[in-house]
Amino acid sequence: MNWTEIKIKVSNKDTELAAAIANMTVPYGIYIEDYSDLEEKAEEIAHINLIDEELLAKDREISIIHIYISECDNALEAVEFLKERFKAENINFEVDSIGVDDTDWNENWKKYFHTSEIGEKLVIVPSWEEYDNKNGRTVLNIDPGAAFGTGTHATTSLCLSLLEKYITDDTEMLDIGTGSGILSIAAVLLGAKKAVGVDIDAQSVKTAKENAEINKIADKCEFIVGDLADKISGKYKVICANIVADVIIKLFDDVENFLQDDGVFITSGIIDIRKDDVLKKANEMGFKVVEECYKDNWCAFVFRR
Repeated sequence: MNWTEIKIKVSNKDTELAAAIANMTVPYGIYIEDYSDLEEKAEEIAHINLIDEELLAKDREISIIHIYISECDNALEAVEFLKERFKAENINFEVDSIGVDDTDWNENWKKYFHTSEIGEKLVIVPSWEEYDNKNGRTVLNIDPGAAFGTGTHATTSLCLSLLEKYITDDTEMLDIGTGSGILSIAAVLLGAKKAVGVDIDAQSVKTAKENAEINKIADKCEFIVGDLADKISGKYKVICANIVADVIIKLFDDVENFLQDDGVFITSGIIDIRKDDVLKKANEMGFKVVEECYKDNWCAFVFRR
């Protein structure tokens, strides 16, 4: 099997959070180069104080996170996801990918992104494919552009599967970290009265608006450039956040201000090793798990106060 290597350079102070974000792109681990405590570790682990000069010359102020994407997965989507989430967390970074050609978006997406039936009701159809809808599924046409969210990633498909259970014709939905707008658009196509999506990345918001137009529901979707929920007002029956665990944990401090009394908070993007951290914070803030589901090493939860 061929692999694409993605290398991310970040400051040492951001390594832990950057690594958590990076782990969202692959469920099977990452490799981190961090030489900030080289001498101490050499003494502690190898019991030596004689270190190769090449190692001593390494930059002690940065870490390099290595991610390996299999040929059957979409490395380009992973790169765009990393860029979006690092910007959202104000992490300065450099991304270097080997084997990912981002000069021709359409051809790269077409290579990996194909029609996908999700849950009991939805089917995600790329704008360049046709779908014979024999079973009467709700069709969501999407052109991901330079934004994360095709429905093929486990975290997104988990969210979509849960959404279809909680959307009614009086639902107003808030989508935090909207990316391509796929969750907001799905909510409206499933019958929601209105969906509001917010994302730190202006390009993602532009793509989300275009996808709403493709699906002829732009009048029921609003997309806003902002840092999570800082530009949002009002109360929502359904709030979705398909983001990393650390950000979801922070959201619990504010989400009750935007959630209707009988509303639900649907979260995904949680790697299994962070599950307990999220559940602990939810419990502290008075949220109970209504439903939970898993795919690969990812967790998704429906919370209610």
